Amino acid sequence: MLILRGPAAANQIANPAIRSLVEQRFVQVCAGEPYDYDLHGYMVVVEPGDSVEHVEAETGCSILFDPFEDVSYGHPDFSTSFDILEAHHDEQGNVFYELVYILSDSGFAVTALIPKVEGIPAGLLAMCAEYATPATEHADP
Repeated sequence: MLILRGPAAANQIANPAIRSLVEQRFVQVCAGEPYDYDLHGYMVVVEPGDSVEHVEAETGCSILFDPFEDVSYGHPDFSTSFDILEAHHDEQGNVFYELVYILSDSGFAVTALIPKVEGIPAGLLAMCAEYATPATEHADP
């Protein structure tokens, strides 16, 4: 998993579409101010081999478990806890998901970028496919 604690970290991302979106999101959340981790939050890019448990531990967000109903994704009573989940497409038509949790009233957020590739947990991809809304294609910042 790539942990992006600031705009400069975007250069670590191999996928150009994900890198471009991350760069754009940092510009948007900073709104002309210098990046401040405590105010703006951070992003992670899920990589093949990462477990859902590992992503949840890093982000502090419950992704496939509904703690209010004590059920997991797939159960009829499951409810999501994310604020935004969008499906994006790169230039080759490959899908990746943008999963956002806003954790404070000040706007501190954790965003997970999840490519739909082999090695990403099937349950995570299934939940994303079921609940994601199509993203409006982003323009360069």
